[in-house]
Amino acid sequence: MIDVSELTYRYGARLALDDLTLSLGQGLHMLLGPNGAGKSTLFSLLTQLAPCQHGEIKLLNETPSRRTMAKLGVVFQQSTLDMDLTVAQNLSYYGALHGFSQSQSMNKAAPLLAHFSLTDRLHDKVRALNGGHRRRTELVRALMHSPSVLLLDEPTSGLDPKARRSLSDAVRALCEQQPLCVLWATHLIEEVDDDDDVLILHRGKLQAHNKASTLRSLHQHPTLAKVFAALTTDDENTEAAR
Repeated sequence: MIDVSELTYRYGARLALDDLTLSLGQGLHMLLGPNGAGKSTLFSLLTQLAPCQHGEIKLLNETPSRRTMAKLGVVFQQSTLDMDLTVAQNLSYYGALHGFSQSQSMNKAAPLLAHFSLTDRLHDKVRALNGGHRRRTELVRALMHSPSVLLLDEPTSGLDPKARRSLSDAVRALCEQQPLCVLWATHLIEEVDDDDDVLILHRGKLQAHNKASTLRSLHQHPTLAKVFAALTTDDENTEAAR
């Protein structure tokens, strides 16, 4: 559902993505990387917020177009909800962008609101919601047009551990219920379960891609955190630590 081939991107002299190639199908994929690894740059390219400089991107086996982009749902690291509108008003506005009437938007959102335990907050202003509920609202908004691909860029940023786990459980349950490809970018190792498909990105390069438990076995480390540390430690830092 997401195919990237030889993707390279620069901000002036700084190399953000370096010959990145990956292929992702249905299910949950955890994209791990320290700050500055290139995760947000990849998301900007996948959502066409930045032009592709070199390489190729395909979504749903096609070059991104208006049709394929309509099958994409996105939750960015920074919230894009209107704080002074209610949950219902935010969802209705987004639905209108996809050509839905207000009643159609509410009908499409209803099962998602129930899934994310937001039904009773529908008429609350977003400003009155806590961080976890705001993130859940963004997920409902991103999913209400039934996308095939969902991009989550640090979706639990700023949430406490309980809210992070709750959000993670809700997304995982959704993946089991729907034919959805989810790319979840994070720098928090604790958000990854042992059976998750994991991609480790560092300095724009894909260092590893496999199931978390397999990565531990291949790299002979007891925890994914140690695998991550080994694959994201720069040579000069390694030498300085010796």
